Amino acid sequence: MSNETTATTTRRGPAPRGERIADWADGRLGIYSLAKSNLRKIFPDHWSFMLGEVALYSFVIIILTGVYLTLFFHPSMAEVTYHGSYVPMQGIRMTQAFESTLNISFDVRGGLLIRQIHHWAALVFLAAMMVHMMRVFFTGAFRKPREVNWLFGFLLFVLGMFTGFTGYSLPDDLLSGTGVRFIEGVILAMPLVGSYLQMFIFGGEFPGHDIIPRFFTVHVLLLPGIMLGLLVAHLILVFYHKHTQFPGAGKTNDNVVGMPLMPVYMAKAGGFFFLVFGVISAIAAIASINPVWAIGPYRPDQVSTGAQPDWYMGFAEGLVRVMPGWEWNFWGHTVNFGVLIPILIFPLVLVAIAVYPFVESWVRGDKREHHILDRPRNVPTRTGFGVAWLVAYFVMLIGGGNDLWATHFHLSINSITWFVRIAFFVGPVLAFIATKRICLGLQRRDRDKVLHGRETGIIKRLPHGEFIEVHEPLDQEQLHVLTQHEQPKPLELGPEVDENGVERKLKLSQKLRAKLSRAYYEEDNVIPKPTVEEYKEISSGHGHH
Repeated sequence: MSNETTATTTRRGPAPRGERIADWADGRLGIYSLAKSNLRKIFPDHWSFMLGEVALYSFVIIILTGVYLTLFFHPSMAEVTYHGSYVPMQGIRMTQAFESTLNISFDVRGGLLIRQIHHWAALVFLAAMMVHMMRVFFTGAFRKPREVNWLFGFLLFVLGMFTGFTGYSLPDDLLSGTGVRFIEGVILAMPLVGSYLQMFIFGGEFPGHDIIPRFFTVHVLLLPGIMLGLLVAHLILVFYHKHTQFPGAGKTNDNVVGMPLMPVYMAKAGGFFFLVFGVISAIAAIASINPVWAIGPYRPDQVSTGAQPDWYMGFAEGLVRVMPGWEWNFWGHTVNFGVLIPILIFPLVLVAIAVYPFVESWVRGDKREHHILDRPRNVPTRTGFGVAWLVAYFVMLIGGGNDLWATHFHLSINSITWFVRIAFFVGPVLAFIATKRICLGLQRRDRDKVLHGRETGIIKRLPHGEFIEVHEPLDQEQLHVLTQHEQPKPLELGPEVDENGVERKLKLSQKLRAKLSRAYYEEDNVIPKPTVEEYKEISSGHGHH
Protein backbone atom coordinates (compact mmCIF):
# COMPACT_ATOMS: atom_id res chain seq x y z
CA MET A 1 0.00 0.00 0.00
CA SER A 2 1.40 3.39 -0.97
CA ASN A 3 1.08 6.48 1.12
CA GLU A 4 -0.68 9.31 -0.70
CA THR A 5 -0.58 12.92 0.42
CA THR A 6 -3.89 14.66 0.05
CA ALA A 7 -3.76 18.44 -0.43
CA THR A 8 -6.67 20.26 1.02
CA THR A 9 -7.72 23.31 -0.93
CA THR A 10 -10.18 25.93 0.19
CA ARG A 11 -12.42 27.19 -2.54
CA ARG A 12 -13.36 30.89 -2.36
CA GLY A 13 -16.95 31.83 -3.03
CA PRO A 14 -17.99 34.23 -5.80
CA ALA A 15 -16.58 37.74 -5.50
CA PRO A 16 -18.94 40.48 -4.32
CA ARG A 17 -20.78 42.35 -7.05
CA GLY A 18 -18.89 45.59 -6.37
CA GLU A 19 -15.56 43.84 -6.77
CA ARG A 20 -16.68 42.20 -10.01
CA ILE A 21 -17.77 45.58 -11.39
CA ALA A 22 -14.44 47.10 -10.36
CA ASP A 23 -12.55 44.25 -12.02
CA TRP A 24 -14.62 44.71 -15.19
CA ALA A 25 -13.87 48.46 -15.24
CA ASP A 26 -10.19 47.90 -14.52
CA GLY A 27 -9.89 45.52 -17.48
CA ARG A 28 -11.11 48.30 -19.77
CA LEU A 29 -10.03 51.55 -18.07
CA GLY A 30 -7.10 50.57 -15.88
CA ILE A 31 -8.64 52.19 -12.80
CA TYR A 32 -6.53 50.20 -10.30
CA SER A 33 -3.23 51.62 -11.49
CA LEU A 34 -4.81 55.08 -11.82
CA ALA A 35 -6.14 54.94 -8.27
CA LYS A 36 -2.88 53.58 -6.87
CA SER A 37 -0.87 56.45 -8.35
CA ASN A 38 -3.30 59.28 -7.53
CA LEU A 39 -5.41 58.50 -4.46
CA ARG A 40 -2.39 58.96 -2.18
CA LYS A 41 -1.48 62.30 -3.73
CA ILE A 42 -0.53 64.86 -1.10
CA PHE A 43 -2.34 68.20 -0.66
CA PRO A 44 -1.07 71.00 1.59
CA ASP A 45 -3.24 71.89 4.58
CA HIS A 46 -3.64 75.68 4.67
CA TRP A 47 -6.85 77.66 5.16
CA SER A 48 -6.29 79.86 2.08
CA PHE A 49 -6.65 76.86 -0.24
CA MET A 50 -10.29 76.64 0.85
CA LEU A 51 -11.05 79.77 -1.18
CA GLY A 52 -10.75 77.80 -4.41
CA GLU A 53 -12.89 75.05 -2.91
CA VAL A 54 -15.63 77.56 -2.05
CA ALA A 55 -15.66 78.66 -5.70
CA LEU A 56 -15.77 75.04 -6.90
CA TYR A 57 -18.60 74.02 -4.58
CA SER A 58 -20.57 77.18 -5.39
CA PHE A 59 -20.30 76.30 -9.08
CA VAL A 60 -21.65 72.80 -8.36
CA ILE A 61 -24.56 74.35 -6.44
CA ILE A 62 -25.26 76.71 -9.35
CA ILE A 63 -25.43 73.76 -11.77
CA LEU A 64 -27.71 71.69 -9.52
CA THR A 65 -30.16 74.50 -8.79
CA GLY A 66 -30.01 75.73 -12.40
CA VAL A 67 -31.10 72.34 -13.72
CA TYR A 68 -34.10 72.41 -11.39
CA LEU A 69 -35.11 75.94 -12.43
CA THR A 70 -34.80 75.07 -16.12
CA LEU A 71 -37.62 72.56 -15.74
CA PHE A 72 -40.13 75.33 -14.96
CA PHE A 73 -38.81 78.44 -16.76
CA HIS A 74 -40.22 79.50 -20.15
CA PRO A 75 -37.72 81.70 -22.02
CA SER A 76 -40.27 83.46 -24.19
CA MET A 77 -41.02 87.15 -24.76
CA ALA A 78 -44.58 86.40 -25.89
CA GLU A 79 -46.96 88.54 -23.85
CA VAL A 80 -49.65 87.02 -21.63
CA THR A 81 -52.01 88.26 -18.94
CA TYR A 82 -51.10 87.02 -15.46
CA HIS A 83 -53.74 85.02 -13.56
CA GLY A 84 -51.49 83.26 -11.08
CA SER A 85 -51.59 83.04 -7.30
CA TYR A 86 -49.79 86.34 -6.63
CA VAL A 87 -52.84 88.61 -6.35
CA PRO A 88 -51.16 92.06 -6.76
CA MET A 89 -49.95 91.08 -10.24
CA GLN A 90 -53.21 89.56 -11.51
CA GLY A 91 -54.46 91.10 -14.75
CA ILE A 92 -51.08 92.67 -15.65
CA ARG A 93 -49.56 92.11 -19.10
CA MET A 94 -46.12 90.49 -18.97
CA THR A 95 -43.87 88.14 -20.89
CA GLN A 96 -43.98 84.40 -20.37
CA ALA A 97 -40.45 84.66 -18.93
CA PHE A 98 -41.68 86.93 -16.14
CA GLU A 99 -44.85 84.88 -15.63
CA SER A 100 -42.87 81.65 -15.26
CA THR A 101 -40.54 83.38 -12.78
CA LEU A 102 -43.57 84.31 -10.66
CA ASN A 103 -44.88 80.75 -10.95
CA ILE A 104 -41.53 79.35 -9.81
CA SER A 105 -41.56 81.76 -6.85
CA PHE A 106 -45.15 81.13 -5.68
CA ASP A 107 -46.49 77.90 -7.22
CA VAL A 108 -43.54 75.48 -7.55
CA ARG A 109 -42.71 73.64 -4.34
CA GLY A 110 -39.40 74.99 -3.09
CA GLY A 111 -39.08 77.14 -6.19
CA LEU A 112 -38.43 80.45 -4.44
CA LEU A 113 -35.77 78.92 -2.18
CA ILE A 114 -34.04 77.31 -5.18
CA ARG A 115 -34.12 80.66 -7.03
CA GLN A 116 -32.57 82.36 -4.03
CA ILE A 117 -29.90 79.67 -3.62
CA HIS A 118 -29.07 79.87 -7.33
CA HIS A 119 -28.63 83.65 -7.23
CA TRP A 120 -26.67 83.71 -3.97
CA ALA A 121 -24.44 80.85 -5.13
CA ALA A 122 -23.57 82.89 -8.25
CA LEU A 123 -22.58 85.86 -6.07
CA VAL A 124 -20.54 83.66 -3.74
CA PHE A 125 -18.88 81.90 -6.69
CA LEU A 126 -17.61 85.15 -8.19
CA ALA A 127 -16.60 86.55 -4.79
CA ALA A 128 -14.66 83.37 -3.99
CA MET A 129 -13.07 83.45 -7.45
CA MET A 130 -11.93 87.04 -6.95
CA VAL A 131 -10.47 86.42 -3.49
CA HIS A 132 -8.87 83.18 -4.70
CA MET A 133 -7.23 85.00 -7.61
CA MET A 134 -5.97 87.68 -5.23
CA ARG A 135 -4.40 84.98 -3.05
CA VAL A 136 -2.74 83.49 -6.13
CA PHE A 137 -1.55 86.94 -7.25
CA PHE A 138 -0.14 88.17 -3.95
CA THR A 139 1.71 84.90 -3.24
CA GLY A 140 3.09 84.47 -6.78
CA ALA A 141 1.33 81.15 -7.33
CA PHE A 142 0.92 82.10 -11.01
CA ARG A 143 4.63 81.65 -11.80
CA LYS A 144 6.00 78.87 -13.97
CA PRO A 145 4.59 76.28 -14.56
CA ARG A 146 1.16 77.71 -13.65
CA GLU A 147 0.78 80.62 -16.09
CA VAL A 148 -1.74 78.68 -18.20
CA ASN A 149 -3.73 77.78 -15.11
CA TRP A 150 -3.86 81.48 -14.21
CA LEU A 151 -5.40 82.12 -17.64
CA PHE A 152 -7.94 79.34 -17.07
CA GLY A 153 -8.93 80.85 -13.73
CA PHE A 154 -9.11 84.33 -15.23
CA LEU A 155 -11.37 83.12 -18.04
CA LEU A 156 -13.58 81.35 -15.50
CA PHE A 157 -14.01 84.63 -13.63
CA VAL A 158 -14.77 86.67 -16.76
CA LEU A 159 -17.17 84.07 -18.16
CA GLY A 160 -18.79 83.86 -14.72
CA MET A 161 -19.46 87.61 -14.89
CA PHE A 162 -21.23 87.30 -18.24
CA THR A 163 -23.05 84.15 -17.18
CA GLY A 164 -24.29 85.99 -14.11
CA PHE A 165 -25.43 88.94 -16.22
CA THR A 166 -27.40 86.76 -18.65
CA GLY A 167 -29.04 84.89 -15.77
CA TYR A 168 -29.81 88.17 -14.01
CA SER A 169 -31.64 89.31 -17.17
CA LEU A 170 -33.77 86.19 -17.75
CA PRO A 171 -36.74 87.05 -15.46
CA ASP A 172 -37.43 90.10 -17.71
CA ASP A 173 -38.34 92.26 -14.73
CA LEU A 174 -38.01 96.04 -14.70
CA LEU A 175 -34.67 95.95 -12.85
CA SER A 176 -32.90 93.51 -15.17
CA GLY A 177 -34.55 95.07 -18.23
CA THR A 178 -32.96 98.38 -17.28
CA GLY A 179 -29.61 96.59 -17.22
CA VAL A 180 -30.25 95.16 -20.69
CA ARG A 181 -31.07 98.67 -21.89
CA PHE A 182 -27.71 99.77 -20.49
CA ILE A 183 -25.96 97.05 -22.50
CA GLU A 184 -27.85 98.15 -25.60
CA GLY A 185 -26.48 101.66 -25.11
CA VAL A 186 -22.96 100.25 -24.77
CA ILE A 187 -23.35 98.33 -28.03
CA LEU A 188 -24.71 101.37 -29.86
CA ALA A 189 -21.68 103.42 -28.70
CA MET A 190 -19.38 101.25 -30.82
CA PRO A 191 -18.46 103.21 -33.95
CA LEU A 192 -19.53 101.85 -37.37
CA VAL A 193 -20.70 98.42 -36.19
CA GLY A 194 -22.79 99.34 -33.14
CA SER A 195 -26.20 99.66 -34.77
CA TYR A 196 -25.70 96.52 -36.88
CA LEU A 197 -24.57 94.55 -33.83
CA GLN A 198 -27.54 95.78 -31.81
CA MET A 199 -30.00 94.68 -34.49
CA PHE A 200 -28.30 91.27 -34.70
CA ILE A 201 -28.29 90.62 -30.93
CA PHE A 202 -31.82 91.84 -30.20
CA GLY A 203 -33.37 90.63 -33.43
CA GLY A 204 -34.72 94.08 -34.30
CA GLU A 205 -35.42 97.34 -32.52
CA PHE A 206 -34.99 97.20 -28.74
CA PRO A 207 -36.22 95.19 -26.94
CA GLY A 208 -37.07 92.89 -29.86
CA HIS A 209 -38.45 89.40 -29.38
CA ASP A 210 -35.32 87.26 -29.30
CA ILE A 211 -33.11 88.57 -26.49
CA ILE A 212 -34.55 86.42 -23.65
CA PRO A 213 -34.44 83.13 -25.66
CA ARG A 214 -30.92 83.95 -26.79
CA PHE A 215 -29.78 84.85 -23.28
CA PHE A 216 -31.34 81.59 -22.07
CA THR A 217 -29.35 79.53 -24.57
CA VAL A 218 -26.15 81.36 -23.70
CA HIS A 219 -26.84 81.12 -19.96
CA VAL A 220 -27.74 77.44 -19.67
CA LEU A 221 -25.78 75.89 -22.52
CA LEU A 222 -22.92 77.87 -24.06
CA LEU A 223 -21.23 79.64 -21.13
CA PRO A 224 -21.68 76.85 -18.53
CA GLY A 225 -20.31 74.32 -21.03
CA ILE A 226 -17.20 76.40 -21.63
CA MET A 227 -16.81 77.07 -17.91
CA LEU A 228 -17.14 73.38 -17.08
CA GLY A 229 -14.41 72.55 -19.59
CA LEU A 230 -12.15 75.27 -18.17
CA LEU A 231 -12.84 74.07 -14.63
CA VAL A 232 -11.92 70.48 -15.47
CA ALA A 233 -8.74 71.66 -17.23
CA HIS A 234 -7.93 73.89 -14.25
CA LEU A 235 -8.28 71.01 -11.78
CA ILE A 236 -6.28 68.64 -13.99
CA LEU A 237 -3.40 71.13 -14.08
CA VAL A 238 -3.62 71.64 -10.31
CA PHE A 239 -3.39 67.87 -9.92
CA TYR A 240 -0.58 67.55 -12.45
CA HIS A 241 1.59 70.43 -11.28
CA LYS A 242 0.86 69.66 -7.58
CA HIS A 243 -0.18 72.31 -5.10
CA THR A 244 1.97 75.25 -4.20
CA GLN A 245 2.82 75.56 -0.52
CA PHE A 246 3.82 78.28 1.87
CA PRO A 247 7.46 78.35 3.03
CA GLY A 248 8.29 76.27 6.06
CA ALA A 249 10.62 73.65 7.44
CA GLY A 250 10.98 70.65 5.14
CA LYS A 251 9.12 72.32 2.25
CA THR A 252 11.02 72.57 -1.01
CA ASN A 253 10.34 72.91 -4.73
CA ASP A 254 10.67 69.12 -5.02
CA ASN A 255 8.17 67.91 -2.43
CA VAL A 256 4.70 68.58 -1.02
CA VAL A 257 4.00 68.48 2.71
CA GLY A 258 0.38 67.81 3.63
CA MET A 259 -2.34 65.16 3.75
CA PRO A 260 -3.16 62.38 1.27
CA LEU A 261 -6.14 62.74 -1.04
CA MET A 262 -7.71 59.55 0.33
CA PRO A 263 -9.12 59.30 2.88
CA VAL A 264 -8.22 62.47 4.83
CA TYR A 265 -8.51 65.21 2.22
CA MET A 266 -11.61 63.73 0.55
CA ALA A 267 -13.38 63.46 3.90
CA LYS A 268 -12.60 67.07 4.74
CA ALA A 269 -13.54 68.26 1.23
CA GLY A 270 -16.85 66.39 1.33
CA GLY A 271 -17.75 67.89 4.68
CA PHE A 272 -16.73 71.33 3.49
CA PHE A 273 -19.01 71.03 0.45
CA PHE A 274 -22.05 70.45 2.65
CA LEU A 275 -20.93 73.29 4.91
CA VAL A 276 -20.79 75.68 1.93
CA PHE A 277 -24.14 74.39 0.68
CA GLY A 278 -25.66 74.89 4.13
CA VAL A 279 -24.34 78.42 4.55
CA ILE A 280 -25.55 79.51 1.09
CA SER A 281 -28.95 77.91 1.77
CA ALA A 282 -29.21 79.73 5.10
CA ILE A 283 -28.35 83.06 3.47
CA ALA A 284 -30.90 82.38 0.71
CA ALA A 285 -33.60 81.56 3.26
CA ILE A 286 -32.92 84.66 5.36
CA ALA A 287 -31.88 87.39 2.90
CA SER A 288 -34.20 87.92 -0.06
CA ILE A 289 -32.56 88.87 -3.34
CA ASN A 290 -34.12 90.00 -6.62
CA PRO A 291 -37.80 90.02 -5.53
CA VAL A 292 -39.19 90.44 -9.05
CA TRP A 293 -42.80 90.54 -7.80
CA ALA A 294 -42.02 93.83 -6.01
CA ILE A 295 -40.47 95.35 -9.14
CA GLY A 296 -42.83 94.33 -11.89
CA PRO A 297 -42.37 93.28 -15.52
CA TYR A 298 -40.15 95.23 -17.90
CA ARG A 299 -41.60 98.01 -20.00
CA PRO A 300 -39.38 99.91 -22.49
CA ASP A 301 -40.93 103.23 -21.45
CA GLN A 302 -40.18 102.72 -17.75
CA VAL A 303 -36.98 102.72 -15.71
CA SER A 304 -36.51 101.16 -12.28
CA THR A 305 -35.23 103.65 -9.71
CA GLY A 306 -32.06 102.56 -7.95
CA ALA A 307 -31.29 100.10 -10.73
CA GLN A 308 -28.05 98.35 -9.81
CA PRO A 309 -26.20 95.42 -11.35
CA ASP A 310 -24.78 92.65 -9.20
CA TRP A 311 -21.53 93.64 -7.51
CA TYR A 312 -19.21 91.99 -10.04
CA MET A 313 -20.40 94.37 -12.79
CA GLY A 314 -19.99 97.42 -10.56
CA PHE A 315 -16.58 98.31 -12.00
CA ALA A 316 -17.91 98.60 -15.55
CA GLU A 317 -21.05 100.38 -14.34
CA GLY A 318 -18.97 102.88 -12.38
CA LEU A 319 -16.75 103.67 -15.37
CA VAL A 320 -19.78 104.63 -17.45
CA ARG A 321 -21.52 106.59 -14.69
CA VAL A 322 -18.57 108.83 -13.80
CA MET A 323 -17.35 109.43 -17.34
CA PRO A 324 -18.27 112.92 -18.65
CA GLY A 325 -20.81 112.88 -21.47
CA TRP A 326 -18.37 113.83 -24.22
CA GLU A 327 -19.51 113.52 -27.83
CA TRP A 328 -17.86 114.09 -31.18
CA ASN A 329 -19.92 114.82 -34.27
CA PHE A 330 -18.38 114.51 -37.71
CA TRP A 331 -19.66 113.62 -41.19
CA GLY A 332 -23.15 113.18 -39.82
CA HIS A 333 -22.07 110.60 -37.22
CA THR A 334 -21.90 110.91 -33.44
CA VAL A 335 -19.25 109.17 -31.35
CA ASN A 336 -20.23 109.01 -27.69
CA PHE A 337 -16.95 109.03 -25.77
CA GLY A 338 -18.89 109.00 -22.50
CA VAL A 339 -19.63 105.33 -23.18
CA LEU A 340 -16.93 104.36 -25.67
CA ILE A 341 -13.95 105.19 -23.46
CA PRO A 342 -15.22 103.17 -20.45
CA ILE A 343 -15.99 100.12 -22.59
CA LEU A 344 -12.42 100.32 -23.92
CA ILE A 345 -10.87 100.73 -20.45
CA PHE A 346 -12.74 97.74 -19.00
CA PRO A 347 -11.33 95.07 -21.38
CA LEU A 348 -7.87 96.68 -21.20
CA VAL A 349 -7.91 96.23 -17.42
CA LEU A 350 -8.97 92.60 -17.86
CA VAL A 351 -6.19 91.98 -20.41
CA ALA A 352 -3.63 93.51 -18.02
CA ILE A 353 -4.73 91.08 -15.31
CA ALA A 354 -4.53 88.12 -17.72
CA VAL A 355 -1.02 88.83 -19.03
CA TYR A 356 0.60 89.95 -15.76
CA PRO A 357 2.31 86.58 -15.05
CA PHE A 358 4.04 86.72 -18.43
CA VAL A 359 5.09 90.34 -17.91
CA GLU A 360 6.63 89.61 -14.51
CA SER A 361 8.43 86.55 -15.87
CA TRP A 362 9.83 88.67 -18.72
CA VAL A 363 10.94 91.44 -16.37
CA ARG A 364 12.56 89.02 -13.95
CA GLY A 365 14.12 86.81 -16.62
CA ASP A 366 13.39 83.77 -14.47
CA LYS A 367 12.57 80.53 -16.30
CA ARG A 368 12.67 78.19 -13.30
CA GLU A 369 9.72 76.36 -11.80
CA HIS A 370 8.33 77.73 -8.53
CA HIS A 371 6.34 75.64 -6.07
CA ILE A 372 7.08 77.64 -2.90
CA LEU A 373 4.88 80.70 -2.46
CA ASP A 374 6.12 84.22 -1.85
CA ARG A 375 5.27 86.16 1.26
CA PRO A 376 3.63 89.33 -0.13
CA ARG A 377 5.89 91.60 1.94
CA ASN A 378 8.95 90.21 0.14
CA VAL A 379 7.65 91.36 -3.27
CA PRO A 380 6.62 94.97 -2.55
CA THR A 381 6.08 96.07 -6.16
CA ARG A 382 3.76 93.19 -7.04
CA THR A 383 1.86 93.61 -3.77
CA GLY A 384 1.56 97.35 -4.45
CA PHE A 385 0.10 96.68 -7.89
CA GLY A 386 -2.45 94.27 -6.41
CA VAL A 387 -3.61 96.69 -3.71
CA ALA A 388 -3.73 99.55 -6.23
CA TRP A 389 -6.00 97.48 -8.49
CA LEU A 390 -8.31 96.63 -5.57
CA VAL A 391 -8.55 100.31 -4.62
CA ALA A 392 -9.42 101.23 -8.23
CA TYR A 393 -12.03 98.48 -8.30
CA PHE A 394 -13.74 99.53 -5.08
CA VAL A 395 -13.64 103.21 -6.05
CA MET A 396 -15.49 102.35 -9.25
CA LEU A 397 -17.87 100.16 -7.27
CA ILE A 398 -18.82 103.32 -5.37
CA GLY A 399 -19.25 105.09 -8.70
CA GLY A 400 -21.54 102.31 -9.92
CA GLY A 401 -23.85 102.94 -6.96
CA ASN A 402 -23.50 106.72 -6.73
CA ASP A 403 -27.28 107.20 -6.59
CA LEU A 404 -27.66 104.84 -3.63
CA TRP A 405 -24.74 106.44 -1.79
CA ALA A 406 -26.40 109.81 -2.34
CA THR A 407 -29.85 108.77 -1.11
CA HIS A 408 -28.70 106.64 1.84
CA PHE A 409 -26.13 109.10 3.20
CA HIS A 410 -27.85 112.33 2.08
CA LEU A 411 -24.95 113.39 -0.13
CA SER A 412 -24.77 115.24 -3.42
CA ILE A 413 -24.60 112.83 -6.35
CA ASN A 414 -22.40 115.33 -8.20
CA SER A 415 -19.97 115.42 -5.27
CA ILE A 416 -19.82 111.62 -5.21
CA THR A 417 -19.21 111.51 -8.97
CA TRP A 418 -16.36 114.02 -8.76
CA PHE A 419 -14.88 112.20 -5.78
CA VAL A 420 -14.85 108.95 -7.78
CA ARG A 421 -13.31 110.67 -10.82
CA ILE A 422 -10.45 112.04 -8.73
CA ALA A 423 -10.03 108.97 -6.51
CA PHE A 424 -9.82 106.66 -9.52
CA PHE A 425 -6.54 108.31 -10.53
CA VAL A 426 -5.18 109.36 -7.14
CA GLY A 427 -6.30 106.45 -4.95
CA PRO A 428 -4.38 103.63 -6.69
CA VAL A 429 -1.17 105.70 -6.76
CA LEU A 430 -1.38 106.47 -3.02
CA ALA A 431 -2.29 102.84 -2.30
CA PHE A 432 0.71 101.62 -4.31
CA ILE A 433 3.14 103.92 -2.46
CA ALA A 434 1.68 103.14 0.96
CA THR A 435 1.67 99.38 0.33
CA LYS A 436 5.32 99.39 -0.73
CA ARG A 437 6.30 101.34 2.38
CA ILE A 438 4.36 98.92 4.59
CA CYS A 439 6.01 95.91 2.91
CA LEU A 440 9.47 97.41 3.39
CA GLY A 441 8.64 98.12 7.02
CA LEU A 442 7.62 94.49 7.51
CA GLN A 443 10.85 93.36 5.84
CA ARG A 444 12.85 95.48 8.30
CA ARG A 445 10.86 93.97 11.15
CA ASP A 446 11.65 90.45 9.90
CA ARG A 447 15.34 91.36 9.64
CA ASP A 448 15.37 92.64 13.22
CA LYS A 449 13.59 89.51 14.45
CA VAL A 450 16.18 87.30 12.79
CA LEU A 451 19.12 89.23 14.21
CA HIS A 452 17.78 90.12 17.66
CA GLY A 453 15.02 87.60 18.31
CA ARG A 454 11.42 87.98 19.38
CA GLU A 455 10.37 90.62 21.88
CA THR A 456 9.17 88.94 25.08
CA GLY A 457 7.81 91.99 26.88
CA ILE A 458 10.10 91.23 29.86
CA ILE A 459 12.07 94.23 31.11
CA LYS A 460 15.38 93.53 32.81
CA ARG A 461 17.62 95.89 34.74
CA LEU A 462 21.36 95.47 34.29
CA PRO A 463 23.85 95.87 37.20
CA HIS A 464 24.87 99.34 36.04
CA GLY A 465 21.22 100.52 36.05
CA GLU A 466 20.30 100.21 32.36
CA PHE A 467 16.88 98.78 31.52
CA ILE A 468 16.61 96.47 28.54
CA GLU A 469 13.92 94.25 27.01
CA VAL A 470 14.70 90.56 26.91
CA HIS A 471 14.63 89.08 23.41
CA GLU A 472 14.04 85.40 22.79
CA PRO A 473 15.92 83.76 19.88
CA LEU A 474 13.78 82.34 17.07
CA ASP A 475 13.73 78.63 16.46
CA GLN A 476 15.12 77.16 13.26
CA GLU A 477 11.73 76.87 11.55
CA GLN A 478 10.95 80.56 12.14
CA LEU A 479 14.40 81.55 10.94
CA HIS A 480 13.88 79.49 7.78
CA VAL A 481 10.52 81.15 6.99
CA LEU A 482 11.98 84.65 7.43
CA THR A 483 15.13 84.04 5.39
CA GLN A 484 14.29 81.43 2.72
CA HIS A 485 13.13 83.92 0.07
CA GLU A 486 15.30 84.96 -2.85
CA GLN A 487 16.27 88.55 -3.55
CA PRO A 488 16.88 88.87 -7.30
CA LYS A 489 19.15 91.56 -8.61
CA PRO A 490 17.87 93.98 -11.26
CA LEU A 491 18.86 93.19 -14.83
CA GLU A 492 21.78 95.23 -16.15
CA LEU A 493 22.12 96.54 -19.68
CA GLY A 494 25.91 96.13 -19.60
CA PRO A 495 28.48 98.59 -20.93
CA GLU A 496 27.27 101.38 -23.21
CA VAL A 497 30.03 100.65 -25.75
CA ASP A 498 31.40 97.40 -27.16
CA GLU A 499 35.00 96.19 -27.14
CA ASN A 500 35.76 98.44 -30.12
CA GLY A 501 34.48 101.58 -28.42
CA VAL A 502 31.38 101.71 -30.61
CA GLU A 503 28.14 102.65 -28.88
CA ARG A 504 25.86 99.66 -28.50
CA LYS A 505 22.44 99.89 -30.08
CA LEU A 506 19.88 98.69 -27.60
CA LYS A 507 16.31 97.82 -28.47
CA LEU A 508 13.54 99.78 -26.81
CA SER A 509 12.27 96.53 -25.27
CA GLN A 510 15.67 95.95 -23.62
CA LYS A 511 15.66 99.42 -22.10
CA LEU A 512 12.08 99.00 -20.89
CA ARG A 513 12.86 95.60 -19.40
CA ALA A 514 15.88 96.96 -17.49
CA LYS A 515 13.87 99.91 -16.21
CA LEU A 516 11.03 97.69 -14.99
CA SER A 517 13.54 95.30 -13.42
CA ARG A 518 15.05 98.17 -11.44
CA ALA A 519 11.57 99.21 -10.33
CA TYR A 520 11.01 95.69 -9.01
CA TYR A 521 14.36 94.76 -7.53
CA GLU A 522 16.56 97.83 -6.98
CA GLU A 523 17.87 98.52 -3.47
CA ASP A 524 15.07 100.96 -2.60
CA ASN A 525 12.51 98.18 -3.08
CA VAL A 526 14.27 95.42 -1.12
CA ILE A 527 15.61 95.25 2.43
CA PRO A 528 18.70 92.98 2.34
CA LYS A 529 18.33 89.74 4.24
CA PRO A 530 20.72 89.28 7.20
CA THR A 531 23.77 87.30 6.26
CA VAL A 532 25.05 84.28 8.14
CA GLU A 533 28.02 86.31 9.35
CA GLU A 534 25.74 89.04 10.76
CA TYR A 535 23.59 86.49 12.53
CA LYS A 536 26.57 84.68 14.05
CA GLU A 537 28.19 87.92 15.16
CA ILE A 538 25.08 89.21 16.94
CA SER A 539 23.94 85.87 18.36
CA SER A 540 27.39 85.03 19.68
CA GLY A 541 26.69 86.88 22.90
CA HIS A 542 25.80 90.47 22.27
CA GLY A 543 22.61 90.24 20.27
CA HIS A 544 20.29 88.47 22.76
CA HIS A 545 19.73 89.37 26.37
